[in-house]
Amino acid sequence: MAKKNNLVVGLDIGTHKICAVVGEQTEQGPEVVGVGIHPSNGLRKGVVINVEATIEGIKKAVEEAEIMAGCEINTVFAGIAGGHIRGFNSQGVVAVKNKEVADADIDRVIDAAKAVAIPLDQEVLHVLPQEFALDGQGGIQEPRGMAGVRLEASVHIVTGAVAAAQNIIKCCNRTGLNVADFVLEPLASAEATLTQEERELGVALVDMGGGTTDIALFHGGSVKHTAVLSVGGNHLTSDIAAGLHAPMVAAEQLKQRYGAVGPDVVNRNEMLEVPSVGGRSPRTVSRQVLCEIIEPRLEEVFHLVHRELTKSGYARQVVSGIVMTGGSTLLPGMVEMAERIFDVPVRQGVPGNVAGLVDVVSSPVYSTATGLLLYGLGQQDRNLFRVRDNDVFFKVRGRMTEWFKEFF
Repeated sequence: MAKKNNLVVGLDIGTHKICAVVGEQTEQGPEVVGVGIHPSNGLRKGVVINVEATIEGIKKAVEEAEIMAGCEINTVFAGIAGGHIRGFNSQGVVAVKNKEVADADIDRVIDAAKAVAIPLDQEVLHVLPQEFALDGQGGIQEPRGMAGVRLEASVHIVTGAVAAAQNIIKCCNRTGLNVADFVLEPLASAEATLTQEERELGVALVDMGGGTTDIALFHGGSVKHTAVLSVGGNHLTSDIAAGLHAPMVAAEQLKQRYGAVGPDVVNRNEMLEVPSVGGRSPRTVSRQVLCEIIEPRLEEVFHLVHRELTKSGYARQVVSGIVMTGGSTLLPGMVEMAERIFDVPVRQGVPGNVAGLVDVVSSPVYSTATGLLLYGLGQQDRNLFRVRDNDVFFKVRGRMTEWFKEFF
C-alpha cells in the first residue's frame, strides 16, 4: 500500500466508537479521503480500561480508513478526554526588550503565564492564549511589532493525567502508530463545527459522547472555559436497560432506532418489541415508555452542563447560543429540549469547511475526528512532537526530580 506523506489522520478514541478520518490540504481546502469506524469496547468515561480491546478497535478503524484512502497510516492526531481533564485560566507579565514586542517576548510572557503548580501526575496539554495587554491597554490579540514596555498575557491551560495519555500512546504504538499530538476533544470538535463569528460573539460547544460530555466556551475568538463531565449517552442506555429489563446491546439499539424526547415527537400508540434477559420471551411496550425513561436523564445532563456554564462566569456572554454535537445528540427533539433548559438558541453541530467525502462525515458522530484532522492540517508546517512512552516517563521523572530538589 502506497505511503502518502501529505496525508493527515485524526483518531477519535471514544467510549462508544473509535473513528479515523484521513484528509489532505488541497487548493480548494481540506479534503477528506478516507474514514474508518469501529465499536469501542476498551474505554469507560473516556479513559482506557482494557488495552487489548482498545488496540483491536484502533486497528480495525485505521485499517478501514487505509483501504478507503488507499494509503498507509503511520502518524495520528489523537483526541483525549475524561474526568481527569482540568482547565483553568492564568496570567503572566514580562518586560518588553528593545521596547518593541517581538516573538521572543510573546514566548516569554506565555511561559510566565503557564508557570503554575500542577500535580505530579498531570501534564500540560494546551496553553491557549486569550488576549494580551501592553502597558495597561487590554484586548490585544496580536501584540507583535507594537511599542511598549510591559506585556501581559491571559491564557487558558488544559492539563490531563499522564497515565491516561500514556495508555493511549501505548495502544497506538502497539498498532504501529505514532501520536503526533494530543488534542482535547471539545476543542477538536469546535474546529469542525463552529464558525469564526460564533467564536467572536460567544458560544458554548457541548460535545455529548458515549462516556463523557465535553464543554468548550468561546468568547472574543478565544477559549475561556473547558470542562469534561463524566456523563454521556451510555448513561441513557443503562437507564433503558434497567427500566425495560433489557440487555445492554438491545437497549442501545432501542435508543438509536426509537429514542426521542419531547411530547410531540412520539406517537403514543406505537409499540416496540423489547428483548428480555435470561432467555425470557420478548415483551411489548409503548414507545412513549422508552422516551419517558430517556427524558429525565437527559434533563439531568443538561442541568449539569448549565451549572458548569454558570460556574465559568461566562454564561451571559454566550450570545450565539449553544452548539451541540457528538453521537448522543442524534435523538429527535433533543435540540428543542436544550433550548427550553438553557433558554438560548441551540443548534446541532456537524463537520463543515471540508470537501471530499462530505456525505460520509456530515454527522455529529464525526465531529471530533474531523476536527482532529483539521487541527493536524494546521500543524503541517510545524515540527511534529511525536509523543512516545519514554518521553512521558522522562517528563514525570524530571518533574519529580525538581520537586525533590525544591523540598529536600
